[in-house]
Amino acid sequence: MSKSNDEEEEDSLPPNQNTKPSSSLQRPPLLTKSKALTELRATTTTTGPGGAETNPLFSTVRRINTLTTSASASSRPSDHPLRVSVSSSIGLDQSSSASYFSYPNRTRVHVEPRSTNPNPDRPIVVVGDVKSAASPENHQIAARNDINSRDSDSETDKLMVSQSSSASQASSVSQLAARRTREFNQSFILYLLSFTCILSVPYAAYLQNRVAKLQEEKSNLCCLCGDKHICNGSIPHFGNANSRTVALYTVVFTIFMPFMFYKYLDRLPPIKRLSKSTKISKEEVPLKKRVAYMVDVCFSIYPYAKLLALLFATIFLIGFGGLALYAVSESSLTEALWLAWTFVADAGNHADRVGTGPRIVSVSISAGGMLIFAMILGLVSDAISEKVDSLRKGKSEVIERDHILILGWGEKLGSLLKQLAIANKSIGGGVVVVLAERDKEEMEIDIGKLEFDFMGTSVICRSGSPLILADLKKVSVSKARAIIVLASHENADQSDARALRVVLSLTGVKEGLRGHVVVEMSDIDNEPLVKLVGGDLIETVVAHDVIGRLMIQCALQPGLAQVTYYATIWEDILGFENAEFYIKRWPELDGLHFKDVLISFPDAVPCGIKVAAEGGKIDINPDDDYVLKEGDEVLVIAEDDDTYAPDHLPEVCRGFFPKIPDPPKYPEKILFCGWRRDIDDMIMVLETFLASGSQLWMFNEVPEKEREKKLTDGGLDVSRLENIKLVHREGNAVIRRHLENLPLETFDSILILADESLEDSVVQADSRSLATLLLIRDIQSKRLPHKDTKSNSLRFSGFSHSSWIRQMQQASDKSIIISEILDSRTRNLVSVSRISDYVLSNELVSMALAMVAEDKQINRVLEELFAEKGSEMCITPAEFYLFDQEELCFYDIMIRGRQRQEIVIGYRTANAECAIINPPQKSEPRKWAIDDVFVVISSGE
Repeated sequence: MSKSNDEEEEDSLPPNQNTKPSSSLQRPPLLTKSKALTELRATTTTTGPGGAETNPLFSTVRRINTLTTSASASSRPSDHPLRVSVSSSIGLDQSSSASYFSYPNRTRVHVEPRSTNPNPDRPIVVVGDVKSAASPENHQIAARNDINSRDSDSETDKLMVSQSSSASQASSVSQLAARRTREFNQSFILYLLSFTCILSVPYAAYLQNRVAKLQEEKSNLCCLCGDKHICNGSIPHFGNANSRTVALYTVVFTIFMPFMFYKYLDRLPPIKRLSKSTKISKEEVPLKKRVAYMVDVCFSIYPYAKLLALLFATIFLIGFGGLALYAVSESSLTEALWLAWTFVADAGNHADRVGTGPRIVSVSISAGGMLIFAMILGLVSDAISEKVDSLRKGKSEVIERDHILILGWGEKLGSLLKQLAIANKSIGGGVVVVLAERDKEEMEIDIGKLEFDFMGTSVICRSGSPLILADLKKVSVSKARAIIVLASHENADQSDARALRVVLSLTGVKEGLRGHVVVEMSDIDNEPLVKLVGGDLIETVVAHDVIGRLMIQCALQPGLAQVTYYATIWEDILGFENAEFYIKRWPELDGLHFKDVLISFPDAVPCGIKVAAEGGKIDINPDDDYVLKEGDEVLVIAEDDDTYAPDHLPEVCRGFFPKIPDPPKYPEKILFCGWRRDIDDMIMVLETFLASGSQLWMFNEVPEKEREKKLTDGGLDVSRLENIKLVHREGNAVIRRHLENLPLETFDSILILADESLEDSVVQADSRSLATLLLIRDIQSKRLPHKDTKSNSLRFSGFSHSSWIRQMQQASDKSIIISEILDSRTRNLVSVSRISDYVLSNELVSMALAMVAEDKQINRVLEELFAEKGSEMCITPAEFYLFDQEELCFYDIMIRGRQRQEIVIGYRTANAECAIINPPQKSEPRKWAIDDVFVVISSGE
């Protein structure tokens, strides 16, 4: 078996080199001279295929072995070269001789040719000294070491990875140790400096004391020696120099120590360890930031922290300024403190100081005093501005009792304030507080634009939310005698939901509520929930329901004149300008029959009894034989609560009067333009009042199938209607061609409703209603024959003389148009032009809210009068009570009305423009005409 090239090479070696190196003999360490290797790479660049320059040497250079410096120094001869193994892709010519590359520091690298290499596939790069690189003995040693290196390549790679990981860990540990060493050195220097500064002060005082004692001993010795000149004071006396020096050092040390402490605050190890132990944050926060944060929080939470800080700064300036003056001048300590205060209070007092030291100290104190007083002025100015801003924005507390509190803001607020001002006129005015989520200045500006006199009533505005208990307490909610919750501008469901939340907030007031709560609702279906939450304190007024029922009752009145007067009567009764409802206890009436009570009040008209035995139930229009018992109260219509009282019974003449039966009801044809969310309730009311065979036309944009679904969801069964037949027409009420398809000239009454789709915007709803009104009147004026202008001179006196308006006014007396206009300002415009027979608006709802706020019992009266069944208010011709030109007093007519189970509360003469409710001088007789009408409350049967 032939030997390999390696074995042949070993046989050819000298005896002393023919054996393998021992395990202790390792390869010398690699070349560490980066500059030499860089030059080697630049020198060994060769040309590859295609003429491209390559550097094949260093792309395949790898370590052969590793050896520590000590091992290499002990095992390698001085002439042993450093060897680098290179793969065969080095691209050198095999026939070429060894290539040598010389480098600085007497280091040379050469590549041996393949002819002398025992492994032809691996050329050898030898790095060594210049003298020993060309030795043949070194060449043989290099070849032998190359054979050993191939066996340990894999082990070398693993060793390199482990050494790299160990080196990185050792590096991080060394860096951490170095950082701790630096921190320890800095802390040691800081402690040493602080200790030196603290120790130097008492040591300086000690030395000064020693000097004073030595000078005193010297003076005594001189006196003993007989030197009178020295004893008389030629040597200066430093009796108080010790205390002045201590004062000076104390001032200097106190001034500079805070700066030093703040600068090196984060370098104090105890404080840092304490900050790490806190649980404020998982990350370490610098102590400077922590201290700044604590100061900021202190100034933010405690309102008087700034003033206390300025007080401390003033005391600090006076104290240490006085010590500084004491140290540099001949004044006593108390005198120096007083001078420091004068310098702080008046910066000009330091002008008479003499000497450099006193002047420097006095100027410093004066500058600090000016700074402190400037900060005090700034704080005072900010406090005054904040207080004024708080007053301007309505953040201050209202200190009132027995006031009326209004929660919310809406279009009804103006008329509501007007009614409340009229109601409080008799007591010289009251206090009304408004709490809304608006700016106080804006609310005051809007209230100032109202064109009426408040008659002594004060309106106080506050900005806040009724849903926040703190804002409710700010307006003294627990001391208010009545609370009114207004509906918001949102749609009905959202408005009622907000009202429910407000009621919940009111029930959460710990002090309790003294007065009752009047809540304006938008949908009658949401009323039971609010009453369930509020209990007995809650009185609800459903705005849509009030207007809808009034529109229906106006439409059912016979004739145009009755419609106008009927609506005016409701305005008079609901408002506080004329007569309104009052309930009061009169013990002197106990035991009387109601027929006698009816004529017992010369300045009021009794309408019912509040029965105490039935839990306070109000019985309107009771029987004549009902006897008042103890605890019963009388419901009357009077001008004010203090303007009426019972008197002796007057003498009345009952006499005879014509007994005319009530006229029969005839079928009517009514048109609804628009869709309301409570239209199902309006249909039920019409079903109660209309005669059989009546028709109700419904003209709106809601599809017919959807209408039926909405009516069914509202609780109306269309199939069970007996007196009304529903006629559906789909169209837009503001498009003329759609209206022209309707028989507008055939309807007895036309009701223009505020459409549900526009309930979020009062302005848009009123604009749509106004446009519909104008179009209907114009179409009627062209279809219906004109009446003689003279016959309507009374009705149209004072009307506009514009031709198109006059044509609308004179179109016909048969078809009555009643419009629902929400904004009172738009209502006034329509009423002045008189293109509509009557306009119902939110002003009636405001009147009802004000009346219920003054007396919660009135809400039961209104509920019964607006109900489908029970007592109702109506207008009756005079022919049912008297003959033409008969002379009677008002008491006589009231007695005759009782024979028809009616209570006569007022009248309107034939030539009058308005009705008189609760007429004065009821006992004086007068002549009546057959064309007169009377306002009565009937049983509704």
